[in-house]
Amino acid sequence: MEKATKTRYSDSELQEFKDLIQEKVRMAREEFLSLTNSLSSPNSNGTEDTSGTYKTLEDGSATLEKEQLNQLAARQKKFIDNLEAALVRIENKTYGICRETGKLIQKERLRAVPHATLSMEAKLKQA
Repeated sequence: MEKATKTRYSDSELQEFKDLIQEKVRMAREEFLSLTNSLSSPNSNGTEDTSGTYKTLEDGSATLEKEQLNQLAARQKKFIDNLEAALVRIENKTYGICRETGKLIQKERLRAVPHATLSMEAKLKQA
């Protein structure tokens, strides 16, 4: 008897991925909150009493740090959005199916990058 090619992950497999993703979303939200708190709090490095000579350098450094925090926060927000989209695909039972080839994405890849929508085969073709 010929073994049929699997076209989607089973409900129990999807539940395993759902649990993994929900934990990643929780951790990502915590980190996002921490980043946004850092952005909204004033510079509390205790440098108020240093001489004015270093003030310009401090301002430049603080601006650069704020830009980097903004970039990290934006990246974290995008990561959360991608993970939430993956949860929707789990609900629709389309999770783990490559959007290019229509084949199942390897479990190892999904465990490493749970929001992946491309198999390695399709990802390598893009490069």
